[in-house]
Amino acid sequence: MSRTGDARASATGAGGKGSIADNQRQNALIKAGALQTAILTSANFSIIATDEKGIIQLFNVGAERMLGYRADEVVNLIRPSDIHDPEEVMARARALSLEFGTTIAPGFEALVFKASRQIEDIYELTYICKDGSRFPALVSLTALQDDYGGIIGYLLIGTDNSVRKRVESELYRAIEVADTANRAKSDFLSNMSHELRTPLNAVLGFAQILESGAPTASQKRSIDQILKAGWYLLELINEILDLALIESGKMTLSKEPVSVAEVMRECRAMIEPQAKTRGIAMSFETFDIPFYVIADRTRIKQVMINLLFNAIKYNKPDGAVTVECRLSDANALRINIRDTGEGLSEEQLGHLFRPFNRLGKEASVEEGTGIGLVVSKRLVELMGGTIGATSVIGVGSVFWIELGLTAAPLFASQDAVSTALNSPETLGAVRDTVPHVEDNPANLELVEQLIARRPDLRLLSATDGNQGIDYARVHQPRVIVMDINLPGLSGIEAMRVLRADPSTAHIPIVALSANAVPRDIKKGLEAGFFDYLTKPLKVAEFMAALDAALVSSKALAVPVISRDAP
Repeated sequence: MSRTGDARASATGAGGKGSIADNQRQNALIKAGALQTAILTSANFSIIATDEKGIIQLFNVGAERMLGYRADEVVNLIRPSDIHDPEEVMARARALSLEFGTTIAPGFEALVFKASRQIEDIYELTYICKDGSRFPALVSLTALQDDYGGIIGYLLIGTDNSVRKRVESELYRAIEVADTANRAKSDFLSNMSHELRTPLNAVLGFAQILESGAPTASQKRSIDQILKAGWYLLELINEILDLALIESGKMTLSKEPVSVAEVMRECRAMIEPQAKTRGIAMSFETFDIPFYVIADRTRIKQVMINLLFNAIKYNKPDGAVTVECRLSDANALRINIRDTGEGLSEEQLGHLFRPFNRLGKEASVEEGTGIGLVVSKRLVELMGGTIGATSVIGVGSVFWIELGLTAAPLFASQDAVSTALNSPETLGAVRDTVPHVEDNPANLELVEQLIARRPDLRLLSATDGNQGIDYARVHQPRVIVMDINLPGLSGIEAMRVLRADPSTAHIPIVALSANAVPRDIKKGLEAGFFDYLTKPLKVAEFMAALDAALVSSKALAVPVISRDAP
């Protein structure tokens, strides 16, 4: 072959390879162009591009569909800020001015201020359509730069946010409805609790008075049945109320360091008489080390009493209950309550903490609601602890609670208060006046009979708040007992009047009310009551509160100074 032919063949070969590369590049460009066209003609996103001055240069099919404008109606004519809610644009300008410490005009600059500083963000904005309708949109703003880093325009990519906003709105409405329902439920429970406790106060109060007299054997049996049924009904009211408050999220606890030894001692004093009447031996472990746990003192006692009473109630005749404490790890203490009852099967253990499930004990002679363990579990968990049980049929069960350990608190000395409460001067010969403000005749008579047993006290009965205020101003009593729900002026309003009057501001006021929901008690104590007792009234608790108020009143009393004194 000649040199000319070789050169031609070589050129042809090179040209062939070059044609393949050119074809690939051209195909890639065609594909990229198709993608670009597909993006720009997408109906799902609005794509708006502007020049560096903010004048719209590109308005894609999605933008046309969403906003109702044709591209030729906006390109080179308007800015994106002209089709956004002007109040939002102004608000955005004010917010950015405060954030960056500079004045920002409420126009297109307010929309792209961050983008011009290479700060990427997605905004919730409201678009205004050609027909005047509006819709919420999520908009991404990006600054477009040339090869030298200079800004040549801005790109706004938006999507209709109406569905998400509608779902959010419906969710907010559902939450509001649920909150309203919860408030109504709480109010209903509070009112129902009040209505149940008011007559129960009379039943249990007068039964306690009859019991403390000299009833015959037959009368004693009848009184015992009244008291047994009344206290059981009160327990049922309390448990249902507690469960409802916990489930609605309204239960509030005061977490603090609590002495385990003190709780055990108080629980033992409350539960041991029950054990003796049933022939159950009680054994409480003593502590070489004073343990303190994080808990609500009142609620941990409630849980312990419930578990201890169950251990006694469902025990065998002449059985035993043992209370032990063990460190489960360096930061937690486990309290075991061990009984010698019949034991529980695996299936029964699986249903222990379900409401109204008495595990087949419905037909037994032992009364129960099937709520106590559920409430106990919820309370322990609210205190950050755990609760559980193990059992062996024919041997017995172990119910346990586990709470976090903490350091001992610094206690203020109680010696002065304790000495004052036990001093003979507390019940001195001078008769102190005690106004009782209550509109229920049965409750008035009940407290009247209780005060009649105290030779140091003289009762004045008032049936409304205004009368109680008048009694307080005239008689200057040492203590006042006040109901909350009174005709006209409520107990809290009457107390505020007395607190505002210098002549009565120092008088301790003890609330005695059927409003027993924790938030009612907290509200009363925060309002300024010295103590807050709930109905049904417990005689010993009532007398102790009176004595404490009397001691406080005498400690705070200001001696009268003679006008002739220098």
